[in-house]
Amino acid sequence: MHRAYGVIAWIIAGGVAVQAAAIAFGVGGMVHFVQDGGVVDKALIESGQVTYLGEIGFWIHAIGGAVVIPLAAVILLLLSFGVRVRGARMLAAIVLGLVALQVMAGFGLRDLPYLGLLHGVNALAVLLASVYAALRVSRSSRKTIEKATSDAVPA
Repeated sequence: MHRAYGVIAWIIAGGVAVQAAAIAFGVGGMVHFVQDGGVVDKALIESGQVTYLGEIGFWIHAIGGAVVIPLAAVILLLLSFGVRVRGARMLAAIVLGLVALQVMAGFGLRDLPYLGLLHGVNALAVLLASVYAALRVSRSSRKTIEKATSDAVPA
C-alpha cells in the first residue's frame, strides 16, 4: 500500500508538470498562429478543427485536469486508508481538496477570468502537497525497513 500511495502521489505531481507544459504549448501555439495572421474566435473554437500546432495542448490540459488528476486524487485518498503512516489520510484529503478547488477554478475561468490567478497558484499547492505526501510515505517506509533489519537477531 505504501508503494501504491507513493506512486499515485508522484503521478499527481507529474500530472501538474504535464498540465503546465500543455497549457504553455497551447498558448504558445495560439500566439504563433495569431502572429501569422490567424484568427481565434468563437467560430474557430466551436468548429472542433485543429488549426494550429499548439491546440493539442489545450486538450491535454483539459483531459488531465478534469479527468486524470482528479481520479488520481480520489485513488490517493482511498489508498490512504490502508497506509499506516501518520498523516497519510490528512495529506490525501488535502491533495483532493486542492484538486477540487483547481477543477472548480478551471471551469470558472470563462465567467470569472480572475480565477486564473487562483488556478495558477493553486496548481503549485497541488504539486507541493502531492510531493510532500509521496516523500512522507517514502520516508516512513524506509524507517520501517531499517527498524525491521536492525531488530533482526544476528546469527
